[in-house]
Amino acid sequence: MTAQPRTLIMLVDDNRTNLLVGKTALSEDYSVLTAPSALKMLDMLRWSKPELILLDVDMPEMNGFEAITILKAAPETREIPVVFLTALNANDDELRGLQLGAVDYITKPFAPPLLRKRVALHLLLENQKRELQNYNDNLQSMVEAKTKTILKLQNKILTAMTEMVEGRDGTTGQHIANTQRYLRCLLSAVIERGIAASEASGWDVELLVQSSQLHDVGKIAVSDSVLKKPGKLTPAEFDEMKQHVNFGVGFIERLEDDEGDSRFLYYAKTFAAYHHEKWNGTGYPHGLAGENIPLLGRMMAVADVYDALTSERPYKNAFTSDEAIRIIVEGKGAHFDPMLVDLFEQVSESFIKA
Repeated sequence: MTAQPRTLIMLVDDNRTNLLVGKTALSEDYSVLTAPSALKMLDMLRWSKPELILLDVDMPEMNGFEAITILKAAPETREIPVVFLTALNANDDELRGLQLGAVDYITKPFAPPLLRKRVALHLLLENQKRELQNYNDNLQSMVEAKTKTILKLQNKILTAMTEMVEGRDGTTGQHIANTQRYLRCLLSAVIERGIAASEASGWDVELLVQSSQLHDVGKIAVSDSVLKKPGKLTPAEFDEMKQHVNFGVGFIERLEDDEGDSRFLYYAKTFAAYHHEKWNGTGYPHGLAGENIPLLGRMMAVADVYDALTSERPYKNAFTSDEAIRIIVEGKGAHFDPMLVDLFEQVSESFIKA
Protein backbone atom coordinates (compact mmCIF):
# COMPACT_ATOMS: atom_id res chain seq x y z
CA MET A 1 0.00 0.00 0.00
CA THR A 2 1.47 3.37 -1.06
CA ALA A 3 2.06 5.78 1.82
CA GLN A 4 0.42 9.18 1.65
CA PRO A 5 2.91 12.01 1.03
CA ARG A 6 3.67 13.98 4.16
CA THR A 7 2.86 17.67 4.42
CA LEU A 8 5.94 19.80 3.80
CA ILE A 9 6.85 22.55 6.26
CA MET A 10 9.71 25.02 5.77
CA LEU A 11 11.43 26.37 8.89
CA VAL A 12 13.61 29.46 8.41
CA ASP A 13 15.88 30.74 11.23
CA ASP A 14 19.48 31.86 11.49
CA ASN A 15 19.81 30.12 14.87
CA ARG A 16 20.84 26.46 14.50
CA THR A 17 19.38 25.54 17.89
CA ASN A 18 15.97 26.88 16.89
CA LEU A 19 16.15 24.93 13.62
CA LEU A 20 17.00 21.73 15.47
CA VAL A 21 14.30 22.16 18.13
CA GLY A 22 11.67 23.07 15.54
CA LYS A 23 12.55 20.22 13.17
CA THR A 24 12.59 17.69 16.03
CA ALA A 25 9.18 18.88 17.23
CA LEU A 26 7.57 18.66 13.81
CA SER A 27 9.31 15.77 12.05
CA GLU A 28 7.08 13.12 13.58
CA ASP A 29 4.08 14.45 11.66
CA TYR A 30 5.55 16.43 8.77
CA SER A 31 8.40 16.63 6.32
CA VAL A 32 10.52 19.58 7.43
CA LEU A 33 12.93 21.60 5.30
CA THR A 34 15.21 23.99 7.18
CA ALA A 35 16.85 27.13 5.86
CA PRO A 36 19.44 29.20 7.80
CA SER A 37 18.49 32.48 6.08
CA ALA A 38 15.76 34.16 4.07
CA LEU A 39 18.01 34.18 1.01
CA LYS A 40 18.45 30.41 1.27
CA MET A 41 14.69 30.01 1.69
CA LEU A 42 14.03 31.95 -1.53
CA ASP A 43 16.53 29.75 -3.34
CA MET A 44 14.91 26.55 -2.01
CA LEU A 45 11.45 27.75 -3.03
CA ARG A 46 12.50 27.52 -6.64
CA TRP A 47 12.31 23.72 -6.44
CA SER A 48 10.11 23.07 -3.42
CA LYS A 49 6.72 24.44 -2.40
CA PRO A 50 5.82 23.91 1.27
CA GLU A 51 2.31 24.02 2.73
CA LEU A 52 3.47 26.40 5.47
CA ILE A 53 6.51 28.59 6.15
CA LEU A 54 7.72 29.30 9.69
CA LEU A 55 9.80 32.42 9.23
CA ASP A 56 12.08 34.10 11.76
CA VAL A 57 11.73 37.88 11.85
CA ASP A 58 15.14 39.00 13.13
CA MET A 59 17.76 37.69 10.68
CA PRO A 60 20.87 39.24 9.09
CA GLU A 61 21.08 40.12 5.38
CA MET A 62 17.31 39.93 4.93
CA ASN A 63 14.83 40.05 7.78
CA GLY A 64 11.43 38.39 7.88
CA PHE A 65 9.53 41.53 6.91
CA GLU A 66 11.61 41.94 3.75
CA ALA A 67 11.28 38.23 2.97
CA ILE A 68 7.49 38.07 3.29
CA THR A 69 7.19 41.13 1.06
CA ILE A 70 9.01 39.18 -1.68
CA LEU A 71 6.93 36.06 -1.04
CA LYS A 72 3.61 37.89 -1.32
CA ALA A 73 4.67 39.68 -4.49
CA ALA A 74 5.40 36.46 -6.39
CA PRO A 75 2.41 34.55 -7.88
CA GLU A 76 4.02 31.17 -7.18
CA THR A 77 4.50 31.84 -3.44
CA ARG A 78 1.90 34.44 -2.45
CA GLU A 79 -0.64 31.80 -1.36
CA ILE A 80 1.75 29.98 1.01
CA PRO A 81 0.75 30.86 4.60
CA VAL A 82 3.57 32.40 6.65
CA VAL A 83 3.83 32.22 10.45
CA PHE A 84 6.45 34.51 11.98
CA LEU A 85 8.82 33.26 14.65
CA THR A 86 9.99 36.08 16.85
CA ALA A 87 11.48 36.96 20.20
CA LEU A 88 10.16 40.49 19.77
CA ASN A 89 7.35 41.65 22.00
CA ALA A 90 6.60 44.97 20.37
CA ASN A 91 2.99 45.22 19.21
CA ASP A 92 4.04 47.41 16.30
CA ASP A 93 6.23 44.60 14.92
CA GLU A 94 3.40 42.10 15.21
CA LEU A 95 0.96 44.46 13.50
CA ARG A 96 3.45 45.15 10.72
CA GLY A 97 3.86 41.43 10.06
CA LEU A 98 0.13 40.83 9.88
CA GLN A 99 -0.28 43.78 7.53
CA LEU A 100 2.38 42.29 5.26
CA GLY A 101 0.45 39.00 5.06
CA ALA A 102 1.56 36.80 7.95
CA VAL A 103 -1.21 34.60 9.37
CA ASP A 104 0.17 34.35 12.92
CA TYR A 105 3.09 34.91 15.31
CA ILE A 106 4.81 32.30 17.47
CA THR A 107 7.05 33.67 20.21
CA LYS A 108 10.52 32.16 20.75
CA PRO A 109 11.72 30.22 22.55
CA PHE A 110 8.76 28.04 21.57
CA ALA A 111 7.48 24.98 23.39
CA PRO A 112 7.33 21.97 21.03
CA PRO A 113 3.72 21.00 21.95
CA LEU A 114 2.54 24.56 21.31
CA LEU A 115 4.46 24.70 18.02
CA ARG A 116 2.87 21.45 16.84
CA LYS A 117 -0.59 22.66 17.84
CA ARG A 118 -0.25 26.01 16.08
CA VAL A 119 1.12 24.40 12.93
CA ALA A 120 -1.70 21.81 12.89
CA LEU A 121 -4.28 24.57 13.33
CA HIS A 122 -2.99 26.64 10.43
CA LEU A 123 -2.71 23.62 8.15
CA LEU A 124 -6.29 22.71 9.01
CA LEU A 125 -7.42 26.25 8.21
CA GLU A 126 -5.60 26.19 4.88
CA ASN A 127 -7.08 22.81 4.02
CA GLN A 128 -10.57 24.05 4.85
CA LYS A 129 -9.96 27.18 2.79
CA ARG A 130 -8.95 25.04 -0.21
CA GLU A 131 -11.96 22.78 0.23
CA LEU A 132 -14.23 25.81 0.40
CA GLN A 133 -12.63 27.25 -2.73
CA ASN A 134 -13.03 23.93 -4.55
CA TYR A 135 -16.64 23.78 -3.43
CA ASN A 136 -17.25 27.33 -4.64
CA ASP A 137 -15.55 26.56 -7.96
CA ASN A 138 -17.64 23.43 -8.41
CA LEU A 139 -20.79 25.27 -7.38
CA GLN A 140 -20.00 28.06 -9.85
CA SER A 141 -19.49 25.48 -12.61
CA MET A 142 -22.79 23.82 -11.71
CA VAL A 143 -24.59 27.17 -11.72
CA GLU A 144 -23.06 28.11 -15.08
CA ALA A 145 -24.03 24.74 -16.58
CA LYS A 146 -27.57 25.05 -15.22
CA THR A 147 -27.82 28.62 -16.48
CA LYS A 148 -26.70 27.56 -19.96
CA THR A 149 -29.31 24.79 -19.95
CA ILE A 150 -32.04 27.22 -18.91
CA LEU A 151 -30.95 29.81 -21.48
CA LYS A 152 -30.87 27.14 -24.18
CA LEU A 153 -34.39 26.05 -23.26
CA GLN A 154 -35.58 29.67 -23.14
CA ASN A 155 -34.07 30.29 -26.54
CA LYS A 156 -35.83 27.24 -27.97
CA ILE A 157 -39.16 28.42 -26.52
CA LEU A 158 -38.54 31.93 -27.84
CA THR A 159 -37.62 30.61 -31.28
CA ALA A 160 -40.71 28.39 -31.40
CA MET A 161 -42.93 31.31 -30.38
CA THR A 162 -41.48 33.74 -32.92
CA GLU A 163 -41.65 31.10 -35.67
CA MET A 164 -45.36 30.69 -34.91
CA VAL A 165 -45.81 34.44 -35.24
CA GLU A 166 -43.85 34.60 -38.48
CA GLY A 167 -45.58 31.52 -39.84
CA ARG A 168 -48.90 33.34 -39.82
CA ASP A 169 -47.87 35.38 -42.88
CA GLY A 170 -46.38 32.43 -44.75
CA THR A 171 -42.71 32.98 -43.90
CA THR A 172 -42.56 29.72 -41.87
CA GLY A 173 -40.09 31.24 -39.41
CA GLN A 174 -37.26 31.45 -41.94
CA HIS A 175 -37.40 35.23 -41.73
CA ILE A 176 -36.18 35.06 -38.12
CA ALA A 177 -33.22 32.82 -38.93
CA ASN A 178 -32.32 34.90 -41.97
CA THR A 179 -32.46 38.28 -40.26
CA GLN A 180 -30.38 36.92 -37.38
CA ARG A 181 -27.63 35.88 -39.81
CA TYR A 182 -27.73 39.18 -41.69
CA LEU A 183 -27.72 41.18 -38.46
CA ARG A 184 -24.73 39.21 -37.19
CA CYS A 185 -22.84 40.12 -40.39
CA LEU A 186 -23.57 43.82 -39.88
CA LEU A 187 -22.76 43.75 -36.15
CA SER A 188 -19.43 42.05 -36.80
CA ALA A 189 -18.56 44.51 -39.56
CA VAL A 190 -19.39 47.53 -37.38
CA ILE A 191 -17.22 46.21 -34.56
CA GLU A 192 -14.31 45.18 -36.81
CA ARG A 193 -14.21 48.58 -38.53
CA GLY A 194 -14.45 50.56 -35.31
CA ILE A 195 -17.71 52.27 -36.32
CA ALA A 196 -19.58 53.90 -33.43
CA ALA A 197 -16.87 52.50 -31.18
CA SER A 198 -18.20 54.01 -27.95
CA GLU A 199 -21.56 52.27 -28.42
CA ALA A 200 -20.37 49.07 -30.07
CA SER A 201 -17.76 48.40 -27.37
CA GLY A 202 -20.57 47.50 -24.97
CA TRP A 203 -22.40 45.15 -27.32
CA ASP A 204 -22.95 41.51 -26.55
CA VAL A 205 -23.32 40.21 -30.11
CA GLU A 206 -24.85 36.86 -29.14
CA LEU A 207 -27.42 38.56 -26.93
CA LEU A 208 -28.21 41.08 -29.66
CA VAL A 209 -28.71 38.37 -32.26
CA GLN A 210 -30.90 36.35 -29.92
CA SER A 211 -33.03 39.34 -28.92
CA SER A 212 -33.59 40.30 -32.56
CA GLN A 213 -35.99 37.35 -32.83
CA LEU A 214 -38.65 39.55 -31.20
CA HIS A 215 -38.48 42.40 -33.72
CA ASP A 216 -41.77 41.36 -35.38
CA VAL A 217 -43.48 39.75 -32.39
CA GLY A 218 -46.26 42.36 -32.61
CA LYS A 219 -47.57 40.68 -35.78
CA ILE A 220 -49.41 38.30 -33.47
CA ALA A 221 -51.98 41.08 -33.02
CA VAL A 222 -52.48 41.72 -36.76
CA SER A 223 -55.49 40.04 -38.38
CA ASP A 224 -54.99 37.22 -40.87
CA SER A 225 -56.92 39.14 -43.49
CA VAL A 226 -54.24 41.81 -43.45
CA LEU A 227 -51.21 39.65 -42.71
CA LYS A 228 -51.95 37.09 -45.42
CA LYS A 229 -53.48 39.37 -48.04
CA PRO A 230 -51.94 38.50 -51.43
CA GLY A 231 -52.49 41.92 -52.94
CA LYS A 232 -51.66 45.50 -52.06
CA LEU A 233 -52.94 46.71 -48.70
CA THR A 234 -55.46 49.53 -48.51
CA PRO A 235 -54.47 52.60 -46.46
CA ALA A 236 -56.60 51.33 -43.56
CA GLU A 237 -55.06 47.87 -43.78
CA PHE A 238 -51.57 49.35 -43.90
CA ASP A 239 -52.36 51.40 -40.80
CA GLU A 240 -53.33 48.15 -39.06
CA MET A 241 -50.12 46.49 -40.25
CA LYS A 242 -48.04 49.38 -38.92
CA GLN A 243 -49.51 48.83 -35.49
CA HIS A 244 -47.47 45.61 -35.14
CA VAL A 245 -44.57 47.80 -34.00
CA ASN A 246 -46.51 49.26 -31.08
CA PHE A 247 -48.01 45.87 -30.26
CA GLY A 248 -44.52 44.37 -30.18
CA VAL A 249 -43.08 47.11 -27.98
CA GLY A 250 -46.01 46.79 -25.60
CA PHE A 251 -45.58 43.02 -25.40
CA ILE A 252 -41.88 43.37 -24.53
CA GLU A 253 -42.55 46.11 -21.99
CA ARG A 254 -44.93 43.77 -20.17
CA LEU A 255 -42.03 41.34 -19.79
CA GLU A 256 -39.74 43.94 -18.26
CA ASP A 257 -39.09 43.99 -14.54
CA ASP A 258 -38.89 47.51 -13.10
CA GLU A 259 -36.37 46.29 -10.51
CA GLY A 260 -34.18 44.40 -12.95
CA ASP A 261 -31.74 45.22 -15.71
CA SER A 262 -32.42 43.11 -18.78
CA ARG A 263 -30.23 43.97 -21.73
CA PHE A 264 -31.99 41.23 -23.69
CA LEU A 265 -35.36 42.96 -23.42
CA TYR A 266 -33.80 46.39 -23.95
CA TYR A 267 -32.23 45.18 -27.21
CA ALA A 268 -35.44 43.40 -28.24
CA LYS A 269 -37.52 46.54 -27.67
CA THR A 270 -35.03 48.64 -29.66
CA PHE A 271 -35.23 46.28 -32.64
CA ALA A 272 -39.03 46.10 -32.42
CA ALA A 273 -39.53 49.85 -32.03
CA TYR A 274 -37.22 51.22 -34.72
CA HIS A 275 -36.73 48.72 -37.55
CA HIS A 276 -39.39 50.43 -39.71
CA GLU A 277 -38.06 53.97 -39.25
CA LYS A 278 -36.41 55.52 -42.32
CA TRP A 279 -33.35 57.74 -42.56
CA ASN A 280 -35.34 60.54 -44.24
CA GLY A 281 -38.06 60.54 -41.54
CA THR A 282 -40.84 58.91 -43.60
CA GLY A 283 -40.89 55.65 -41.65
CA TYR A 284 -43.10 54.56 -38.77
CA PRO A 285 -44.30 54.62 -36.05
CA HIS A 286 -42.47 57.79 -34.88
CA GLY A 287 -41.21 59.33 -38.12
CA LEU A 288 -37.70 59.66 -36.73
CA ALA A 289 -34.90 60.75 -39.05
CA GLY A 290 -31.12 60.33 -39.32
CA GLU A 291 -29.19 59.53 -36.18
CA ASN A 292 -32.29 60.09 -34.05
CA ILE A 293 -33.03 56.50 -35.03
CA PRO A 294 -30.98 54.21 -32.76
CA LEU A 295 -28.12 52.50 -34.60
CA LEU A 296 -29.44 49.02 -33.81
CA GLY A 297 -32.79 49.96 -35.36
CA ARG A 298 -31.06 51.24 -38.50
CA MET A 299 -29.09 48.01 -38.77
CA MET A 300 -32.19 45.89 -38.27
CA ALA A 301 -33.90 47.84 -41.07
CA VAL A 302 -31.22 46.74 -43.56
CA ALA A 303 -31.34 43.10 -42.47
CA ASP A 304 -35.15 43.07 -42.43
CA VAL A 305 -35.60 44.64 -45.85
CA TYR A 306 -32.93 42.48 -47.49
CA ASP A 307 -34.70 39.35 -46.31
CA ALA A 308 -38.14 40.70 -47.28
CA LEU A 309 -36.84 41.40 -50.78
CA THR A 310 -35.15 38.02 -51.26
CA SER A 311 -38.03 35.98 -49.80
CA GLU A 312 -41.29 34.92 -51.39
CA ARG A 313 -44.34 36.38 -49.68
CA PRO A 314 -48.11 36.04 -50.31
CA TYR A 315 -48.04 39.36 -52.15
CA LYS A 316 -44.76 39.02 -54.14
CA ASN A 317 -42.15 36.76 -55.66
CA ALA A 318 -38.59 36.72 -54.33
CA PHE A 319 -36.00 39.09 -55.79
CA THR A 320 -32.51 37.86 -56.56
CA SER A 321 -29.68 38.89 -54.25
CA ASP A 322 -28.33 41.28 -56.88
CA GLU A 323 -31.73 42.92 -57.27
CA ALA A 324 -32.12 43.25 -53.49
CA ILE A 325 -28.65 44.77 -53.15
CA ARG A 326 -29.46 47.27 -55.90
CA ILE A 327 -32.73 48.31 -54.24
CA ILE A 328 -31.03 48.82 -50.86
CA VAL A 329 -28.23 50.87 -52.46
CA GLU A 330 -30.86 52.99 -54.22
CA GLY A 331 -32.41 53.62 -50.80
CA LYS A 332 -29.19 55.13 -49.45
CA GLY A 333 -29.94 58.39 -47.66
CA ALA A 334 -33.69 57.89 -48.07
CA HIS A 335 -34.74 54.61 -46.45
CA PHE A 336 -31.35 53.63 -45.06
CA ASP A 337 -28.41 55.14 -43.17
CA PRO A 338 -25.81 56.00 -45.87
CA MET A 339 -22.97 54.71 -43.69
CA LEU A 340 -24.71 51.37 -43.22
CA VAL A 341 -25.48 51.07 -46.94
CA ASP A 342 -21.77 51.53 -47.70
CA LEU A 343 -21.00 48.89 -45.10
CA PHE A 344 -23.72 46.61 -46.49
CA GLU A 345 -22.17 46.82 -49.96
CA GLN A 346 -18.82 45.76 -48.50
CA VAL A 347 -20.24 42.74 -46.71
CA SER A 348 -23.16 41.85 -49.02
CA GLU A 349 -21.29 38.76 -50.22
CA SER A 350 -21.51 37.48 -46.64
CA PHE A 351 -25.30 38.04 -46.78
CA ILE A 352 -25.53 35.92 -49.92
CA LYS A 353 -23.46 33.12 -48.36
CA ALA A 354 -25.12 33.36 -44.94
